[in-house]
Amino acid sequence: MASVQNHSTVPRFILLGLTGRADQKELLFATFLLIYLVTLVGNLGLIDVIRASTSLHTPMYFLLGVLSFLDVCSSSLFTPRLLISLLTTDQSISFKGCVVQMALMTLHGSGECVLLSIMACDRFVAICHPLLYHSIMSKRFSPYCGPNVIDHYFCDIPPVLHLACSDTTVANVILLIFSTLITVPTISVILVSYAYILVTICGMRSLEAQRKAFSTCASHLTALCLFYGSVFLVYVQPNPESVSAYNKIFSVFYTIVIPMLNPLVYSLRNKDVKAAVLPRVLRLSRKRIC
Repeated sequence: MASVQNHSTVPRFILLGLTGRADQKELLFATFLLIYLVTLVGNLGLIDVIRASTSLHTPMYFLLGVLSFLDVCSSSLFTPRLLISLLTTDQSISFKGCVVQMALMTLHGSGECVLLSIMACDRFVAICHPLLYHSIMSKRFSPYCGPNVIDHYFCDIPPVLHLACSDTTVANVILLIFSTLITVPTISVILVSYAYILVTICGMRSLEAQRKAFSTCASHLTALCLFYGSVFLVYVQPNPESVSAYNKIFSVFYTIVIPMLNPLVYSLRNKDVKAAVLPRVLRLSRKRIC
């Protein structure tokens, strides 16, 4: 790390983005704009269906609505900035803006981890204790002095720490402790919940009952694999500070693509949601006609 005395204070960072090739930017802009629109329509539509349909006013669908809200927030945090960078030559972001983006990213990631663990508990109670279901479920920053170029499309914590002029050992330890406090308990809750679920399902004598029980967990398991799989591929590596092209691709997947996929995963496999969508669409159509 360079010493603080040899550099002037850095007021802004430069984000290199996904690509430096101008001929690819229009295609990427159209692609990510379409993904963002589908994300907003899918998640906000799912929230509206859950809110408007009394049959979906249950803990499971309340949690699903919260997940959709988090996905809208996540996508809105990253995608608009990415779209702007694909249209303009100004790739800079202020120091305060970078700090805010990192804080919001951390808050969202922590919130989604906690929410997924709560959803696992919800499925555990619903399958293992169905009769009791409704009663149970009713700062510190291092100075930056140069360089100021971030090889990423948003202010992710490891690459930003890599630019610090001072020793970031304490910051990395704090980041590791915080990440452990968030991930270990939430993953433990998920694993314990599904262990009990698996034992309960294996104890069922009817194959049809086993199939239905597995089916109720399929959407949540898919969301778990998508979220934790992409996050681990980005952050669980020997040197997380080095951001490769593959890191960018996986980051796009969990910050932009997964929020679009979650409402599809939860709605396409769910009979209750599909049954509630059509009446809601018909009511909205009648209001527009009137």
